[in-house]
Amino acid sequence: MDGPSWLGAALFLGVQLRALWPAAAMEIHTAKEVYAVNGTNQRLKCTFSSSSPISPDLSVTWNFQPEDLSSHEPVFYYLKEPYELPAGRFKDRVTWDGNIERNDASIKIWNLQPTDNGTFTCQVMNRPDFYGAVGEVRLRVVQKVHFSEIHFLAVAIGSASVLMIIVVTVVILCRQRRKRAQEKGMEESDTELKEKENLQKVEEEEASPLED
Repeated sequence: MDGPSWLGAALFLGVQLRALWPAAAMEIHTAKEVYAVNGTNQRLKCTFSSSSPISPDLSVTWNFQPEDLSSHEPVFYYLKEPYELPAGRFKDRVTWDGNIERNDASIKIWNLQPTDNGTFTCQVMNRPDFYGAVGEVRLRVVQKVHFSEIHFLAVAIGSASVLMIIVVTVVILCRQRRKRAQEKGMEESDTELKEKENLQKVEEEEASPLED
């Protein structure tokens, strides 16, 4: 391959790679699944990383798809400042809880209801990174706190610790009681011995005049 042809091929490949780069430049990070109790508030965390500096035109879009897989519904929008929804199921129930300077695009949903079960998507666009993966988090609204294995392990460890403290306390008290009993027994033995010695001395004194 001669010089001009090689240079042309390299330039063409560079253009193609530059065109494909924005598609993989933006990365979104969210929790896969979140549990929340009915009637409580829940923060939906969404963080991002971009190959480009944060642009003043950076935008964040949150959408929602119910469990019945019906059409997506808008939840929240951010462009230079937060914009709440004028209507819809999330009207007056979603607030901005992120910090763009810290690559945080999180929101908070208030007064959760069973109808909020579904998948929330977080999409961030930062010029020139207009394309990239969309973060998804599945929300499950339950009537009671979800008792996970971690909770069970924490309770088990806590119970074992309390039981250990009780056992150690009982052992210490038993040893102290036994020691006191031994000391009391020794005192009683000493008292009894002294009484016998005193009695013997009295008997000896009483017998002494008769011998004279």
